Amino acid sequence: MTETVPVNEKIAERKTIVYRTLVDPTVARIAGEKLKSKLFVRFGFFKPKPEEIQLVSIDKYYEPYILVSAKYTIDYYRTCAYMINVEEKVREVTLLNQKFKPEETKDASLRGYKMIRLEGEENLLYEDKASIILNKSGREVPLEQLPSAPSEEQPEKMLAELGDKAKKLEIGPDADVDMIRSRIVKRPKDIKRIVHELFEVDERVLIYTPIYEILLRNVKTGEEKAIEFDGVTSKRIRQK
Repeated sequence: MTETVPVNEKIAERKTIVYRTLVDPTVARIAGEKLKSKLFVRFGFFKPKPEEIQLVSIDKYYEPYILVSAKYTIDYYRTCAYMINVEEKVREVTLLNQKFKPEETKDASLRGYKMIRLEGEENLLYEDKASIILNKSGREVPLEQLPSAPSEEQPEKMLAELGDKAKKLEIGPDADVDMIRSRIVKRPKDIKRIVHELFEVDERVLIYTPIYEILLRNVKTGEEKAIEFDGVTSKRIRQK
């Protein structure tokens, strides 16, 4: 029966990283200019004239992501039973200074044999590990979505200076730990006793990455659209 003792946990403190902006705003502006006519296409082929699309603004904000890595280990025993076949004429078997009486078997394929049942415990080690990245809403995103870049030397100070330009997390302070715990902490159902069990979060990082948002307006219709570019890679991220 599985023991109900709590899992031992070792949770690393969360650290904060702010990526440096590697893309000049002029590069983002040029990228927006190249795409502006395509954003306002109507019916799949009616394109507005370039002069009809006006660049209203270009702003930079910082998008938060959480990287969390953890591992789970459990060293445990479970009850086991081994069936050993012996000749039908055997009346008694002595193993490890214990005497066993062979029993009749109903298995037709073992005709001419009896069996003895040895009960004991087996020691097993189960391990699992995982790394996940969550966006500000707590949704898991692929690793490729988060670029790599040099980081600012004083991230906490920079975040304070950014104010509202650093987007806030929309999840609880321990949501990342809870999610990765639910993924890898899987106690086997056949546990008799636990020797050692540990859930360890060895890496926990809040990463802010720069995003350029370019707002464009069709001066003829008044329609506005925004496109976003990664401030590290200049890759187009999404359209609003």
